[in-house]
This record gives sequence, structure tokens and C-alpha cells, in this order.
Amino acid sequence: MTAQNPLVSIITPSYNQAAYLEQTMRSVFAQCYQPVEYLVVDGASTDGSREIIKRYASKLEWWVSEPDSGQAEAINKGIQRAKGEIVAWLNSDDLYLPGSIQMAVAALQSNPALGLVFGDAITIDAQGKPIAKLTFENWGLPELMRFRIICQPAVFMRRSVLEQAGYLDPTYHFMLDHQLWIRMARLAPIRYIAGNLWAAARHHADAKNVAQPAGFKQETMRILQWMESQPDSTSRLASQRQHIRAGAYRLSARYLLDAGMAGPALEYYLRAFIAWPGFALKHWQRMAYAVLCLLKIDRLASRLRTDSSNRRRQQLVEELLKFETQPEQCTDTRIVKAGLADWPGLCLEV
Repeated sequence: MTAQNPLVSIITPSYNQAAYLEQTMRSVFAQCYQPVEYLVVDGASTDGSREIIKRYASKLEWWVSEPDSGQAEAINKGIQRAKGEIVAWLNSDDLYLPGSIQMAVAALQSNPALGLVFGDAITIDAQGKPIAKLTFENWGLPELMRFRIICQPAVFMRRSVLEQAGYLDPTYHFMLDHQLWIRMARLAPIRYIAGNLWAAARHHADAKNVAQPAGFKQETMRILQWMESQPDSTSRLASQRQHIRAGAYRLSARYLLDAGMAGPALEYYLRAFIAWPGFALKHWQRMAYAVLCLLKIDRLASRLRTDSSNRRRQQLVEELLKFETQPEQCTDTRIVKAGLADWPGLCLEV
């Protein structure tokens, strides 16, 4: 990076997540890249979040705590205030990992045609303990239209393309990011930056993807209907309609299963199988789990999932403990040498 580094704007929408907010903010402040402007948009929290924000106000470009209509409005409010050439948002329970901003900027600068870039991520629980590693492929518009989901906190956008696409649609509350990615990918290429952990997405009882998974199913089907109504999608839909529908059905089944609705989940898995058998069968393990739940063999189903999850967690912790980052031009030796063992919000106890 040079003295001509582009300004990066990070927006954190916040509402009653004081338990995680400070860790989120510290993961932004710990980044080596400069210049970064950080904006926090709080929805009039009543749990002490406002006091946390005020404590760090001197490090913020701007912040506000006032009622809003939800996450999309809060993020849009921050984007409208932001001045950065590169823009991203980090929810108030998620984390950036070391060097993420610097690596994202390097990727966007290396190819000016790109509209957004995304990297790998991990999921963590309420205590910051790793759950799983999320790796992707070099997906573009066709894959997004088939509902291949990328990890939102590991996404960085070029502002010029975001402006052309328009901001987040405030009528979406669950799949708002995916709908935006599709609109941006229609305007410019997107790129997966393989082999780099950029973010940690937190799963906890109050998170929308845990507390309200059925809402994701409803908005997945809404996006399918929206795509089918777009005039410029006609040719692409004509050649991929069954694959696109299979993707929507499979994702809907996943959310329904997460909500404990095994019967409806199996119905949507069946729809996915009819539309695209080979794709649906790649998810046979979740289909088998749904069958076990439907047959009331919950103890066996839960044990199978728990044993598998525990093995994955142990392997991931071992991998993360070996992680070491040395971003170029990072003068803070604490960040360079610490790796992830002492990173804000993470708990890598074996």
C-alpha cells in the first residue's frame, strides 16, 4: 500500500447488542490499514450500547443513536454519510479478522473492474468460540442467482458500483445483503479471494439467522419472484430457471430445518430434487437429519450433529491457533505477532 491508499468506510448498524458491540468495534480499530473512517448507527438501544459508543467516540468519524426501521435503514444512513471509495458494513455482533481490510483493498485495487470482493470466514458462538469455517468458490452472478450465499461481513464493495446499484432495499430484513449482491453483480464482476480469513460471523440465540430462520425462507422465495420479474433477467432465467429454483428451494429447506420445521423442510428439499437432482443430493446429510427429526428420532439426530460439530470445532481451533498475520507496513507489533489467540472477540481455548 502507498500513501495514496483509498479511504475505506466501515459502517456498524447496532441495536441492543451491548454484549458484543465493543468487541466488534475493537476488531475494526485493530486493523492495520489506513485511512479508515468508522461510522456507528445505533437504533436507540436501551441496553448500554450508547454508552459503549460514546466511550469510543473520539475514534469514530460519526455516530448516532436514534430510532430507525431496521438494519437496512441504519446501514443506508451510514453509507449516505460515508465518503470512502470502498465501503463495507460490520454488524454489531460480528468481527473483522487481522488484515482483512488491507487484503480487500489490495484485491479491489488490483482489478478496477471489480464491484465487490469477498473472502473466507468463520462462525463463532456467543462466547467467541469457533464453530465452523466458511469457504467459498469464485462465484459470480449465475451462482448468486442460484442462491449460493457468501458471508456478508467478509464482503467489501466499490462505492461507485454500489451507487449505481442503489443502496439496501429497506423492505428486506433477512436477505437484504443477498439481494444487493445480485444487483451489484449485474453491473460489475465480483471476485472471491481464496485462502484468506476476513471475518467472524457470530451465531447466538438473538441473532436473526438463529431466532428467525423462517423469515429467511420467506425472503428467499421473495427474491426468486423478484428475479423472475426483472426484464433483463429473461434470457438468463430461460436457460437456468430450474437451477435457480432448485437453489431457492434448497436454501429455504435449510432455513426451515434450522427452525425445527422438518416436514416443510423435506417438502422444499423434494422440490429442489425435482428441479435439479444432482444439486439436491449434495445436501443429503441435512436431508437425512430432517428425516430423523420427522421420525421423532431426535436424540440420535442430535447426537450425530453434535459429534460431527465437535470434531469440526476442534480441528478449526487447532488451525486458528497456527494462524499468523503479518500485514505489510503494520507498525503495531502486538497485532503482527499475536495472530488470533488474543484477537478481540475470539476465544480459542482448547
